[in-house]
Amino acid sequence: MTEREQRAKSFDAVAELYDRARPAYPEEIFDDLFVLAGLGASSSVLEIGCGPGKASVSLARRGCSLTCVEPGAHLVEVAKRNLTDFLNARVVLGTFETWVAQESFDAVFAAASWHWLDPEARYTRAVSLLRPHGVLAIVTMAHAFPRGFDPIFSEIQPFYIAIGKGLPKWPPPPPEEVPDLREEIEKTGLFFPAEVKRYLWTVNYTADEYVDTVNTHSDHRVMSTAQRDKLFTDIKAQIGSRSVKMHYQAILHVAHAK
Repeated sequence: MTEREQRAKSFDAVAELYDRARPAYPEEIFDDLFVLAGLGASSSVLEIGCGPGKASVSLARRGCSLTCVEPGAHLVEVAKRNLTDFLNARVVLGTFETWVAQESFDAVFAAASWHWLDPEARYTRAVSLLRPHGVLAIVTMAHAFPRGFDPIFSEIQPFYIAIGKGLPKWPPPPPEEVPDLREEIEKTGLFFPAEVKRYLWTVNYTADEYVDTVNTHSDHRVMSTAQRDKLFTDIKAQIGSRSVKMHYQAILHVAHAK
């Protein structure tokens, strides 16, 4: 199993925590998606790697026919629970690369899951599942570090270095310098130039809430138990009773198939 595959599979073991601790996506993303992609209540959407349904509920709320394919059995159960009220949505257990579809779709959508897919096959696979001139929509999401980011993140870097998990460069680039997927999508030759929009928002956490959140991140999930325990103990002690202000950035890419 490659590191990518190992990290992709790590989320299922913390399905309930992922559902509770991870932030929701801003609704503005889905408003823009439906406008840019020309989607509506009569559209059919395939969501790849829906996890516990963080984006799925927002999609289903807009009335489209939604099929979610998720490879984690525990995550499938959580997603089904979160989508109980939506008769227009279904969740199936399977991998995007091997799932056998019985229909084609107006849009293939991925929220924070595209980078876990086979890079040699993901674009051609998406096109094969789209109706003529259908849309590929990808949302990438990451912890962002704008100017003036919470100093706690610099304070805890030595704890990562101490367990051999420090970043090679600190701090990471600011949100405006984080690359998008526009060039990668264009190079496939399968899509017209993608439209791209960026979103930045903040979430405030207590020490326990912050640790719960990072405990669902794949790079932390593949640490040894001893590494995680030491890291989280040190982080909680450093945060203390303070509130952690965490910035998130999402980048929406909408590309129509040729």
